[in-house]
Order: sequence, then C-alpha cells, then structure tokens
Amino acid sequence: MPDVVFPCLDEAGALPQVLPRLPAGYRAIVADNGSTDGSAQIALDLGATVVTVPQRGFGAAAHAGLEAATADVVCFCDADASMDPAQLPRVAGPVLAGEADLVLGRRRPTRRSAWPVHARVANTALGLMLRRRTGRSLHDLGPMRAGRREALLALGITDRRFGYPLEMVTRAADAGWRIVEVDVDYAPRAEGTKSKVTGTVLGTLRTIRDMREVLAR
Repeated sequence: MPDVVFPCLDEAGALPQVLPRLPAGYRAIVADNGSTDGSAQIALDLGATVVTVPQRGFGAAAHAGLEAATADVVCFCDADASMDPAQLPRVAGPVLAGEADLVLGRRRPTRRSAWPVHARVANTALGLMLRRRTGRSLHDLGPMRAGRREALLALGITDRRFGYPLEMVTRAADAGWRIVEVDVDYAPRAEGTKSKVTGTVLGTLRTIRDMREVLAR
C-alpha cells in the first residue's frame, strides 16, 4: 500500500482532521518543516511517521518525505485539511494498476471560499504555461498526486521551494511519463491554519516566481 507524504508547517489545527481520514493501509509520513505549534507531536500521537526537515521550503519537506518513504507507490497531500485523504485511492489507483506513471488530483472547489480569486487566476495562468511547456493537456498542478518512489527520485528534482511540484511534472513530461488528472475535492483550510501559498497575494506571487524559474530551465 502507498506511503503518503504530508509536507507540514504549523498545521496543528488540521492534522487531527487529516490523518484519521487516511484509507486503511496507507502510511502517513509527516515531513515537519520547522513547526512551532506542536504539529510534529500531534502527528506522532496520531500514528504518523515524522521526518524533521531543517531546510526550509515546501520542496525540501516534500522531497525529504519522499526519501523517507519505503512503499513502491508514494502519494503527496497537503496537510491543511483542504484535501480529503479518503480520496487518495482515486489518485493512487491508476499508478497501482500500471495505467499511469504520475497522477495529479485536479482540484474541484467544494465552496467558492476554498480557492481565493488571486490564487485561482494564478493557477489558470500556470496551467496555460504548463501546457505550453509540456504539450500535455493539464489544468492543475495537483497538490494531491501519486507516482512510483524510485522513478520519482530518479527524476532528479532540484527545486526545494514552491517550484517542486511543477518541476516534478515538467521532468516527468520530458521523460515521456504517462501523466493523467483525476478530480478531487478542494475545501477551505482548517480553521486556525494559514496557507503559505494562497493565503496572501504575496505568497501567491512568490510561488509564481519559483515556478517561472522552473519553466525557464
């Protein structure tokens, strides 16, 4: 069964909602990126494997979780309760069945408030740039995603900031991987938590900067 990497920075308010919803047999790896709110201990108490990641950055946390995984198939999921881990089999299924090499969860907001306008516009623009760059019919960077561990490591992803998810897709496309999208729900974050990406216009702009650097390579 798959391992699931949860990059985590101060998600104490969300983890009790997220981790209990993992499907049976899926193992949680919480890659803690310097939380100061007790997230790591909460994750441990809920049965997750916790990896401490001193290097700051979303990509640093995601990659450390990938390196710590032992399952053949590894999923990634945000730890803020915006995505439902119970839907992970939708994403992991095609990889487990040998029908796809990388599966991206295309976010479908359950409420308008789940996806701020500035973030939605930015995602649309990035989707267009991604299609131009890869020639693939992709619409979302899909924070919930799945692939095979050894193949993902072999991609040689170097970004350790917000460009990590995009570089995974561009390198996979360049390698001729079968990349597919499946719909997943996208809900408002858990109360008491704040997005490092879409929570502010500045955070969104920083993410676009990191991703433009990836696309320019």
